[in-house]
Amino acid sequence: MKKYCLATLGLFITLTSFAQSTITKYLSGTDKDHTVQWDFFCTDGRLSGKWSKIAVPSCWELQGFGAYNYGGDKNKAHESGMYKHEFAVGAWSGKRVFIVFEGSMTDTKVTINGKSAGPIHQGSFYRFKYDITDLVKFNAQNLLEVTVDKMSANAGVNDAERNYSDFWVFGGIYRPVYLEVVPETYIDHTAVNAKADGSFQLDVYAKNLKDGDIIEGQVQKLNGQNVGKRFTVAANTSADRSTLTSNFTRPALWSAEYPNLYQVIVTIKGKQGAGHRIKQKFGFRTVEVRPQDGLYVNGAKEILKGNCRHSFWPETGRTLSHKVHLMDVKAMKDMNDNAVRMSHYPPDQDFLDVCDSLGIYVLDELTGWQHKYDTLVGHKLVKEMVVRDVNHPSILFWDNGNEGGFNFQLDNDYALYDPQKRTVLHPWSNFNGVDTHHYPDYNGIVKATAAKDIFMPTEFMHGLYDGGAGAGLEDFWDKMMKHPQAAGGFIWALVDEDVIRTDRNNTYDGIGNRAPDGILGPHREKEGSFYTIKEIWSPVYIHPEPIDKTFNGKIAVENRYTFTKLSQCKFKWQLVKLPSAAAKTTKAITTATGVPLPLELQPGEKGTLNLHLPATWASSDALYLTAYGPHGEELFTWSWAIKAPAAIAKAPVVGDNAAIKGQLTDNELVVKSDGKTYYFDKTTGYIEKVVKAGKEISLSGGPVLAGVNTTLKSFTYNAEGKAFVVEADYQGDATMHVKWTFAPGKRVKLDYTYTQTGDFDFLGITFNYPEEKVTGMKWLGRGPYRVWQNRVPGQQFGVWHKAYNNTITGQDWGYPEFKGYHGEVNWAVIENNESPFTVYMDNKNMYLQMYKPATEKDPVKNVQPAFPTGNIGFLNAISAIGTKFQASNKMGPQSQKAHVDGAPISNTLWFEF
Repeated sequence: MKKYCLATLGLFITLTSFAQSTITKYLSGTDKDHTVQWDFFCTDGRLSGKWSKIAVPSCWELQGFGAYNYGGDKNKAHESGMYKHEFAVGAWSGKRVFIVFEGSMTDTKVTINGKSAGPIHQGSFYRFKYDITDLVKFNAQNLLEVTVDKMSANAGVNDAERNYSDFWVFGGIYRPVYLEVVPETYIDHTAVNAKADGSFQLDVYAKNLKDGDIIEGQVQKLNGQNVGKRFTVAANTSADRSTLTSNFTRPALWSAEYPNLYQVIVTIKGKQGAGHRIKQKFGFRTVEVRPQDGLYVNGAKEILKGNCRHSFWPETGRTLSHKVHLMDVKAMKDMNDNAVRMSHYPPDQDFLDVCDSLGIYVLDELTGWQHKYDTLVGHKLVKEMVVRDVNHPSILFWDNGNEGGFNFQLDNDYALYDPQKRTVLHPWSNFNGVDTHHYPDYNGIVKATAAKDIFMPTEFMHGLYDGGAGAGLEDFWDKMMKHPQAAGGFIWALVDEDVIRTDRNNTYDGIGNRAPDGILGPHREKEGSFYTIKEIWSPVYIHPEPIDKTFNGKIAVENRYTFTKLSQCKFKWQLVKLPSAAAKTTKAITTATGVPLPLELQPGEKGTLNLHLPATWASSDALYLTAYGPHGEELFTWSWAIKAPAAIAKAPVVGDNAAIKGQLTDNELVVKSDGKTYYFDKTTGYIEKVVKAGKEISLSGGPVLAGVNTTLKSFTYNAEGKAFVVEADYQGDATMHVKWTFAPGKRVKLDYTYTQTGDFDFLGITFNYPEEKVTGMKWLGRGPYRVWQNRVPGQQFGVWHKAYNNTITGQDWGYPEFKGYHGEVNWAVIENNESPFTVYMDNKNMYLQMYKPATEKDPVKNVQPAFPTGNIGFLNAISAIGTKFQASNKMGPQSQKAHVDGAPISNTLWFEF
């Protein structure tokens, strides 16, 4: 009996324990950081006409071969690349051997040991493979030869991918190449449909099945723990697929907020026991497009907060890595995005894996940039894309081309390979009940709110340099959220697509103004819009109204999550003391910390958060409130100034008690106060310079009323006790009264009042100071990035420091930029190589202008906001910025010029030299 049991057990082990998994052997490297050298011959351009070595995978232009082209270039390079590589094949007799290419640009001809592996593949962004079982030599070296033509022999492929596209078009084997070794009877691919109700369907596409074979499935958690029982289906040898079905009770659902993943182990079992076995990750989730209603995920209405992402790295083009994919998805999550549109082609498989695991909704796209594939090739490429990507729960939609590049004959192909029957979109059109029109202006958004179809622009807020993206987003998003059928939108674009040109001494090239559209730089440097989007798209939404004497420690809050209750989030507040202008540090000192009282809000609900502050809260300088999501991630930190600028403590001024005197010359008024000498031009009333201990401080040319023409009406001066007062009145397009007060042992006080009527890009006064002498600035206000009138959110109130730079956004990426407007400034130290000076402001919500940003190499008027002529300004209003396609005045209420009706505007500044 024991012998029988042992024999039976041995037979059981033999039949069940040795299932054969797919063997994967890389012939190339795995990514941009792990490559393999192959022999290479380029037919034209740089390093052509001779055999050499090239890293695989790579885009050959970035390796020094051939010529660069951007889509739309009239004179396209037509070089080809010939690759050779020897590889070993093991003792795999009786198995099937496939060679797999994850992506090659463009037409790819493959031979093994001098024999064709199959038809030339056309299409740059799609996985393809050949069965080379009969071509390889087992237990021997084999020769792989690949010829890649940069331009396709198929006109439709060139039109869809290369001739007109607004992106770089490269050449080469830019994604990995590997062998797949499987048993004679094998699973080619699967297609999952796992729904939120726990129903599970798996289409298994197996080859060479035999009568009596069964296909078995076992769902597991990712740690290998079984979920439910095994389920099987008898193999259908006459059909292209066999379908496994099962049901699960209350599975953990997949969404961007909770990306719960499972895996299914699929095994073919025959008379000889377990055969081929694969493992496939998936998620239980249901996606619905409800006509004239909205997008629903797992039964809840979802709003997509997305951007458009090119697969790009400046040194390697389209050849990326897991590190880059992870960096991009983490940046999206950090920015409070929950979605991404693949523009304008399917991404690396690994990028979709990262979206699945971290939680990002995806629009997966067939290439077709304003022009389409022909139907014959298109059928093949749709199949290749869907078969590869169908099991990713992150994918909500298929995009059949872009902006008119729609082959309508392909629309029904997607469902052939997708049991989930995802909705197909035509980005830039209204199709299948989803209006995806690109680049509406604010009035277009207003009109869309009255329409009945689902509204989801697949491109909007077109970034360029520092324009678009976050600029104007607050107005757009507020209006879009009032749209009853809103499903969100996708900002163009995630990254600046500036390539490093190996033919131009490794300098960056963004093709003028065509490629620097990103929220992030080419190496993922964060622009100011990143933080604006982070605040506006925070799923815990707080509108930071200023704190005043009526503040009671309670703040309005809205839960904009789809599945998360507010109680699943955490909050922490801090009260801080901020360093003075004279301090050596910018670090705040925490005076108290705490958490608000508990508040429960269901998704979509609004309420009031009681911070539960101590009674002494008003003695601090600032309040910070941080919200954390259900996974511990920081959503945003809001900040408020507690004290009015006039109440900010200032260090005492060292001076004597001597009366201050003024002396008049032919052209100047000279005022001496506390060891400093101030020079005024009698003909303009402007300060000319300040001299301290024999050193000149070159502050001059002000105060000038910015942006309007005025002339000096009167210039007077007189002693008031020990003080000395200088006054000037101006008239013309506006009026202004200026009063300088010099008092012993005190800072120099400047009071001014102006009146203007009309609409203006900016309001306030300016001075001049030589830019070449400035070395940096320190300030108390919003920072560290500059702001625009329509891009104020995202910056934190505190003390900041920046060294001088001449950064041009989207061109040299030395962020944060030094030049521009800075928000809610209370004081600023202008650091220079003469003598630093400090300016304090008594008024709230003042903007500090620090020079005018340099002009881009290829400027576009919409993203060149107006600046005053003077280069240091103290302003009550500043200019807005537009997008690549729209002027700022088309971007909503916050983007309009400042309107004034002649009412007096008064401000006070204090100067310390």
